[in-house]
Amino acid sequence: MKNELRRLLLVALLPLAFPLWGQDQPATEIDILRSELTQIRAEYDARIEDLERRLEAAEHKTEQASQEASQATLAAYEPETVPAVTPAPTGAVANNAFNPALGVIFQGQAWAYENDPEQYYIPGFPMGGETGLAPEGFSLAETEINISANVDDKFTAWLTIPIAVEDGEVGIELEEAWVETLKLPAGLSLRMGRFFSDIGYLNSKHFHSWDFTDQPLVYQVFLGGQYLDDGLQARWLAPTDFYLELSGELLRGDRYPAGGASNSGLGSYTLTAKSGGDIGFSNSWLLGFSWLHANSNGRESGDEDDPIFFDGDSDLLIADFVWKWAPSGNSRQRNFKFQAEYMWRMEDGDYALPHSSQLPWDADQSGWYAQAIYQPWPQWRFGGRIERLSSDTPGPEFSGSVLDPMGMNPSRYSLMVDWANSEFSRLRMQYNRDKAGTENDNQFALQYIYSIGAHGAHAF
Repeated sequence: MKNELRRLLLVALLPLAFPLWGQDQPATEIDILRSELTQIRAEYDARIEDLERRLEAAEHKTEQASQEASQATLAAYEPETVPAVTPAPTGAVANNAFNPALGVIFQGQAWAYENDPEQYYIPGFPMGGETGLAPEGFSLAETEINISANVDDKFTAWLTIPIAVEDGEVGIELEEAWVETLKLPAGLSLRMGRFFSDIGYLNSKHFHSWDFTDQPLVYQVFLGGQYLDDGLQARWLAPTDFYLELSGELLRGDRYPAGGASNSGLGSYTLTAKSGGDIGFSNSWLLGFSWLHANSNGRESGDEDDPIFFDGDSDLLIADFVWKWAPSGNSRQRNFKFQAEYMWRMEDGDYALPHSSQLPWDADQSGWYAQAIYQPWPQWRFGGRIERLSSDTPGPEFSGSVLDPMGMNPSRYSLMVDWANSEFSRLRMQYNRDKAGTENDNQFALQYIYSIGAHGAHAF
């Protein structure tokens, strides 16, 4: 009986002892704060993880851009390249394997002279090769056709065919035709065929890439405009942090300043060293030294109708320097370029003058030019150039001939302005104050350059 009373009492008191049994208790302020803290901590963890991922991606992108910029800087110093074309499949030739890059460059000019250009010559410096003043009035300069392609995975090829009008007749020439290796080890490359020599800075540049309408005087009197010949060229790019390239050429020796393809068709050879680098993000430089040795056998120069001939050895030393500036490396908006070359020629042999027997010749001649080009706005450029020549006095037996310098130091001063609507078109005006001939001359030029199709990138 007592046990039953205890059980009834316990059952009656249970609701009083546990009034919230089976019901949800309301959240306290502490619980709410703890929940908010947990949520904030989770959000911050997610935010930190997102920032870490973005930071890692940005660092990777910056490193990749730095590597690409370094490669672009090195490529800027390399010789003129051709657009790459996918090589033909091994073992079977696809129908479209032969797919060369084709480009055409249109060039025209108009010259006005104060003196008669037909009577122009530089005393003491009989010019050979393709030199002399351009025709007076309007004329069509070279129309240049370029064809390039990779032969396969180990060789690339380049062909340049200029079409020119001379004395009213259209002539087609073979200017460049060479094949070059792609995959030689240790930074080596070989070029075979007909090409512009790598000596100096301007010699390997095509006509349309010049900053002035005409070549400097030193190129005209010492290299016949540009030294082009048949042969073999070897280049070595050193594995250094800065740009360093050594090259050598063995050439036929058929072109000025060589001649006659002496030594059984091995008439000239060259050695060249070039080095360069960057200073900060806005400045870059290039320094070069070259040596050309040529054996001449009946080298022709002077008046085409009554030329003179040289037999002997000719050595030409060249030093060139280029400095380029562009804010943060962006040359499209604004840039400045300074360029200079010095040449020293030593010749020993015999000259055959018109209506005269051969006379011994041993003389040193030198010359230099310096020019500056400034682009203050994306489409406009302004430039100036100064140049000078000097020569030994060869002796009284040459008095009155074209080899007599007449005590002169020929010089010339040039001003240029050009406008480029794009990288494919350019219009140029130029003024020369020429003091290189027997009489001072004021010379004015207009020039246009337009290109279509593919064309290889220009060297530094």
